[in-house]
Amino acid sequence: MIPGKKVLILYYSQSGQLGEIVNNFLLPFEEAGVSVEKVNLKPKKDFDFPWTSKSFFDAMPESVLGIPVELEEFELKETAYDLVIFGYQPWFLSPSIPASSILLNSKIKKILKDTPVVTIIGARNMWLNSQEKVKKLLRDAEAKLVGNIALTDKNGNLVSAVTIQYWLFTGRKDKFLNIFPKPGVSEKDISGVKIFGEKVLQALKEGSWNSLQEKLVALKALEVKPNLMFIESRGSKIFKIWAKVIIKRKNRSLWTQLFKFYLLIALFIVAPIILLINTLIFQPFLGKVINKKKEYYLGLN
Repeated sequence: MIPGKKVLILYYSQSGQLGEIVNNFLLPFEEAGVSVEKVNLKPKKDFDFPWTSKSFFDAMPESVLGIPVELEEFELKETAYDLVIFGYQPWFLSPSIPASSILLNSKIKKILKDTPVVTIIGARNMWLNSQEKVKKLLRDAEAKLVGNIALTDKNGNLVSAVTIQYWLFTGRKDKFLNIFPKPGVSEKDISGVKIFGEKVLQALKEGSWNSLQEKLVALKALEVKPNLMFIESRGSKIFKIWAKVIIKRKNRSLWTQLFKFYLLIALFIVAPIILLINTLIFQPFLGKVINKKKEYYLGLN
């Protein structure tokens, strides 16, 4: 038992996957008798699931530019917590609109001030840029980021791109055409997140957060893949350009459609070619640079 310790977990789960991740992560806390307050925060005008193609791509500009929406009314039981766990998902290489809205909420910012925070990401595969933005939002709220966990779809980039679209637009998390693997984070990884919860619980017991991230990295609570890191570093800049263009246009739907076609071409045609060139020509000579970047993204600074 850990008497007196209060943990708040804030998250938004549209499909239900992040809710499953959160529930499994919290098992060690509940078994230890920690006071856990779980709050699934939702926008007043929530995003439908499954998505339509139009609504999905229309969410890109606000996601990339971090434009918040109004949240449903919520109340918190406490005015201060020993730990806040923030669960979120990336949209278009940025925190989802609900995620940004949570961290920009004035009531939440008061809670985050001077409080240890652990972030839990549920992503297709690219989460680096979104975490950088979350880190900035946490710094602005004067929170103390002490740990990060990123669960992803372990299948190849193109395979997961196909399966995620199937899931998003049908709401079905089964095997597309009975050939492709199931979309999203695997059931094994979702249930296995409990071990990361145990490490965070241990740090809470000890009241020391200094070595938590190192322990999480050792358990492979997050991984940085060079090829995905390369794609994401280029893609995030291009997405920002598209977002700034679309947000200003009166004929937004037309520009959103153009972005959709651009993204599909870039994902399935351009990216594989660029990756092949990078792997064969540049990557062999950039080992030190790549390792330094990986080390940075695995850390918290």
